[in-house]
Amino acid sequence: MHALPHLSAVDWLALAIFFASWGGYAWYSEHSPQGRGGLIATSHRFRLKWAYQLLKRENRVMDSTLIGNLVSSVSFYANTTIYIIAGLIALLGASDKLVSFTADLPFGGAGTQVMLELKLMLVLASFVFAYFKFTWALRQFNLLTILVGAAPNGTTGTPAIDDYAQRLAGANNLAGDDFNRGIRAYYFGLAAAGWLINPLVLAVLAVLVLVVLFRRDYRSSALRILSDAP
Repeated sequence: MHALPHLSAVDWLALAIFFASWGGYAWYSEHSPQGRGGLIATSHRFRLKWAYQLLKRENRVMDSTLIGNLVSSVSFYANTTIYIIAGLIALLGASDKLVSFTADLPFGGAGTQVMLELKLMLVLASFVFAYFKFTWALRQFNLLTILVGAAPNGTTGTPAIDDYAQRLAGANNLAGDDFNRGIRAYYFGLAAAGWLINPLVLAVLAVLVLVVLFRRDYRSSALRILSDAP
């Protein structure tokens, strides 16, 4: 908090671009009508199809294996994030040494020790946010396995089956969306590290991450394949 009065106009502008890029893209991709044609919404439709196919099968070993793979991926990211957070906390403890190191950088360094700690806190907050999203996604995938274990058998058109398919797909969507939010936090956490070099680098990286995310969610070959699927 002591560093906030020392932030320059360029710092505030870079932070505004950073948070606007992160929050604006999250709203656009998850809540706006224009964002419904992206990879997230398309994945939701396929998760519902998966739920209906699951309820038709008596043997659900394949479905359990698929969910297990999803859980393993989320667990990997959650464990990795813990190590990143630990490393950032260690950097905060050695911020005085880091100030002298960054002073030799060609872009002006990170500034005073208080400013450096503030910049590291932005990176740390991004990865802490990612950790909470990954662990919540992990818990929701575990709830999905419970729903799979309790799932009845039936075909489309039966009210009870349709309702249960919506429950399965809904739980899968919630877990997948939180996993996506965690991945998004990784991208912007890397952008936040640019502030250690220069506030303009932070702004440029935030916009660059925004462009990369948009291209992957709305202009990628993966979306084209899912959209063209029967």
